Amino acid sequence: MTDTYTPPRVWTWESENGGQFSKTNRPIAGPTHDKELPVGKHPYQLYSLATPNGVKVTVMFEELLAAGHAGAEYDAWLINIGEGDQFGSGFVDINPNSKIPALVDRTGPEPLRVFESGSILVHLAETFGTFLPASGPARVAVMNWLMWQMGSAPYLGGGFGHFYAYAPEKMQYPIDRFAMETKRQLDVLDRELADRTFIAGEDYTIADMAIWPWYGQMALGRMYDAAEFLDVTSYENLMRWAKRIDARPAVQRGRMVNRPFGEPAMQLHERHDANDFETKTQDKIGG
Repeated sequence: MTDTYTPPRVWTWESENGGQFSKTNRPIAGPTHDKELPVGKHPYQLYSLATPNGVKVTVMFEELLAAGHAGAEYDAWLINIGEGDQFGSGFVDINPNSKIPALVDRTGPEPLRVFESGSILVHLAETFGTFLPASGPARVAVMNWLMWQMGSAPYLGGGFGHFYAYAPEKMQYPIDRFAMETKRQLDVLDRELADRTFIAGEDYTIADMAIWPWYGQMALGRMYDAAEFLDVTSYENLMRWAKRIDARPAVQRGRMVNRPFGEPAMQLHERHDANDFETKTQDKIGG
């Protein structure tokens, strides 16, 4: 390294510190502006964006609907984090941490706010009694892997993804550090998937829905343009699992919801009733 940095005794915020998202990141919480959130007609109101964390929840909703749970109808409202929508007063009221996704469950006598993607997955799984075993070792296994994803993915996204794809300049030390950890995590999954169909056993669960948007899409070459750099095809068991989940129609639909980027045919900016949604998207996803 040619440049060194000596931290000051007290850190101060330089708002224009470079890199993607520098205009929206800040060291304080709370709203920056007043903005009410729209409310649709369905029992669940989802405020999100089709990032990996957002896709977890839209996949869950689409899997519930595909399994025949009509009560899982939802309205999905776009929160554009690049424009700072997550700092609007209405969104902060739902999630004081200003991160997507955030959900309002209006099925009870009072609206219930649910934030953090893992919490939303567990809430929906318990509400509808599916994709999460009720008790015993099978439930523990699913919760183990759900918590693994929540603890591990920041190294993939905020660590590797940031320094490899978003930082204002390439720096070898952080890229090497987080590439090493990302490859270790890919190896963890590859080894676990050597003798099972899904990550927690033979059943598809919220653990798969949580892990796939990050690690499955990384294996499929959709993250940070880094597939070759990380040699993702060498993780054969992970690749098999990633492709199996990617082929599920509900996963394909879930990827489209609140997706304002990529090919227009793979975007869906409004969520309607299931029948209407299916009619609009069957040509786009091939079924």
